[in-house]
Amino acid sequence: MDNNNFNSFGNNFSDSYRVERPGSFYTESFKKTKRKQKGFLFQLIIVSLISSIIGGAVVFAAFQFAAPAIEPSVSGYLSGVISQKTGDSNNVSSGDDNSETYKKVVIETTDSPVTAIFEKVSPSVVGIRVTRTASRDFLFWNMPTVGEGSGIIMSSDGYIMTNNHVIEGALQDRSNKLLQGAKIEVFLPTDKDKPYTATVVGRDSDTDLAVIKIDAKGLKAAEFGDSSKLKVGELAVAIGNPAGLNFMSSVTAGIISGLNRKIMVSEDEEMTYIQTDAAINEGNSGGALVNSEGKVIGVNTAKIAAVGYEGLGFAIPINKALEITQMLKESGYVRGKPLIGIMGHLEYTEEFAKRNNLPPGVYVVKVELMSPAEKAGIKERDIITKFDGQPVKSIDELNKLKNKHKPGDEVEIEVYRDGKTLKLKIVLGEDKG
Repeated sequence: MDNNNFNSFGNNFSDSYRVERPGSFYTESFKKTKRKQKGFLFQLIIVSLISSIIGGAVVFAAFQFAAPAIEPSVSGYLSGVISQKTGDSNNVSSGDDNSETYKKVVIETTDSPVTAIFEKVSPSVVGIRVTRTASRDFLFWNMPTVGEGSGIIMSSDGYIMTNNHVIEGALQDRSNKLLQGAKIEVFLPTDKDKPYTATVVGRDSDTDLAVIKIDAKGLKAAEFGDSSKLKVGELAVAIGNPAGLNFMSSVTAGIISGLNRKIMVSEDEEMTYIQTDAAINEGNSGGALVNSEGKVIGVNTAKIAAVGYEGLGFAIPINKALEITQMLKESGYVRGKPLIGIMGHLEYTEEFAKRNNLPPGVYVVKVELMSPAEKAGIKERDIITKFDGQPVKSIDELNKLKNKHKPGDEVEIEVYRDGKTLKLKIVLGEDKG
């Protein structure tokens, strides 16, 4: 209460109870008449009796007829009010239309969004088991080894995307052909006891992506989002099979912790990832990272997981994954990647070259048959010192210069061989591995 109102309230209080001096009271005088007083008393008694009778009749009628009619409405109203204040949906009658609406509101506002996301996406995340025959040793012969991971259904007719490292153990070298005795099986979350034999459509070791196919129809394909619109701090949910099929269809939740994270996945290859603190473990590889709308925004990978770190998971952005897997689905390989056709020695560094009085560069340990390198005259034990006029000191530098070109380009290469520098011309091929 402000001061003005308080003062006004105080003035009114004193006006009501102020004691006046004797003689200042207002008085009214009248003459008494016995006849009129007696008549008035009789009338008052009659009116009181009639009012009592009428009032009793009204009250009786109200309890007898009106109360039963309005009781359901009043009870429903009071029950709804109590439920809204206490949050107890059990107090709401299921037969009332308004109470049904109220129940739906309670579910929508109290149920975890992760539950709805999981129910939508989990039927589209499969389990993958890779079995191959191990090499023989003096104790065991032809003992099978098993690896397990996850995959995402791309289309209802059986195309599935996953990580290349999930399936590569069953394949021959750089090809899509299975090793003798190896197999790839897919387990659907809706029918875990019935494995489907999968074939490899295509794979790419550089991006660690692959597409496999099973003979099935009517599968629930995942809905894909736009990873370019992600923001740090938004919800991220990982769905997959951590530790293998024993924990199939597991869900973990967190946030997007970072975007465009550059990670070295090998000595000469760098990848860009989504970072999340949603737990991603061995077996989650190839599974889905999902946003709050239940749309896949990334392909989880545990390949680069570092021991000793917590809350540090990574996923391939779905925009990149779809671009690559679509090419794999159409061609079996990623089109447009230039190829030289050599393998370099990782331990041949600039320091090693200096200690041995050799030029820095890429030491060639293998030249692939019928490759552009072989056709250009490159041999094992050559040291590639320049590519397209630019000096190179590592495989990484060589690949970066190579990737600026496209298949069919002719490029000059300088190699050091037996104390001499040679200039060769190479026509880059297309890498289909």
